[in-house]
Amino acid sequence: MSLGSENYRHVVLFKFKDETPAATVRAIEQAFSDLCAALPFVRGFEWGVNSSPENLSMGFTHCFIVSFADAAARDVYLPHPLHQAFCRQHLDAHLEKACVVDFLPSA
Repeated sequence: MSLGSENYRHVVLFKFKDETPAATVRAIEQAFSDLCAALPFVRGFEWGVNSSPENLSMGFTHCFIVSFADAAARDVYLPHPLHQAFCRQHLDAHLEKACVVDFLPSA
């Protein structure tokens, strides 16, 4: 999925614990993609690893953007059992910190 005419954006930044193996990080990346593909109200998903030369990332290494039609769809996503299971199974043990910003793009 890629971004396009979707409206509401849910941006998530991750910093994984130093002891988290690279293979586990890759598995989490795939699990997040699989989660979004499984939920019909997710309109778009993309992610990447920080490559900014500005040294302002505060340690965050990964950025994930999930798009929804509106805030109401995001509100369905947050407590959804699949989202909650993803967080418990993949994130709780491996994240040092996270940052979330939601927004409606301006014209």
